[in-house]
Amino acid sequence: MSILVGNDTRLLVQGITGREGTFHTTQMVEYGTNVVSGVTPGGLGKEVAGVPVYNTVADAVSETGANTSIIYVPARFAPDAIYEAVDAGIHFVICITEGIPINDMVPVYRYVRERGARLLGPNCPGAITPGEAKVGIMPGFIHQPGRIGLVSRSGTLTYEVVDALTRAGLGQSSAVGIGGDPVIGTSFVDVLSLFQDDPDTDAMVIIGEIGGSDEEAAAAFIRERVTKPVVGFIAGQTAPPGKRMGHAGAIISGGTGSAADKIAALEAANVRVARAPFEVPELVRSALASA
Repeated sequence: MSILVGNDTRLLVQGITGREGTFHTTQMVEYGTNVVSGVTPGGLGKEVAGVPVYNTVADAVSETGANTSIIYVPARFAPDAIYEAVDAGIHFVICITEGIPINDMVPVYRYVRERGARLLGPNCPGAITPGEAKVGIMPGFIHQPGRIGLVSRSGTLTYEVVDALTRAGLGQSSAVGIGGDPVIGTSFVDVLSLFQDDPDTDAMVIIGEIGGSDEEAAAAFIRERVTKPVVGFIAGQTAPPGKRMGHAGAIISGGTGSAADKIAALEAANVRVARAPFEVPELVRSALASA
């Protein structure tokens, strides 16, 4: 079993003929992901890595039965791409695009939720179930099938921690990057809930960063609902208040959102928090042994 993506994923790539779309489609196909179609307006009849291209999402869904979409289009077009995917009946949309204005994402978030669909991102690396499907920009070779679920706001830290887990012999059930923007479609709590209900996930890793209160909400959820071991890491422990560090959502303001606050909240929920990414595998082993 997996969460969000897997053997039953039938992937559609929006923006497939662009530079990023072409590169990552090729990578996903080579990994073994079932990429069934792509969409570029005016691109009907073309192929990318053997994947047929259609003019609209509706046509692609009708012809190929796509059930998941991934978006590689510029920020000014990405909201419309999300709307188009949801309107065509796609129930899971992953948006890789960064730089989408908050004012554009607020109505998108509401629109997707009202129609019973799920959005991952924007500004995220995607999701992967090792050995089944890679949907996004993450390097597939560092992942190994296993029973550790990982959710992260940071793409780069995801790769670092996954590589450390794999080297330690701790494979992953699924790994999900939720994105670092202030308005995102899927939260830590959403993914932790899926891992909690997944019989093939034995423990979870949560990678957070400064800014916002998502990690504090995750800590409350873990304390109340999660029965599996959880290990955490919070990036930005030396970041000064009022200065954005990396992601658009990574800013400490109004006396909230600091690394210390988030670490304290997680530790109060019995989450073992690593002080550096390389400590995560040993903490996972220890948490599993104590479970």
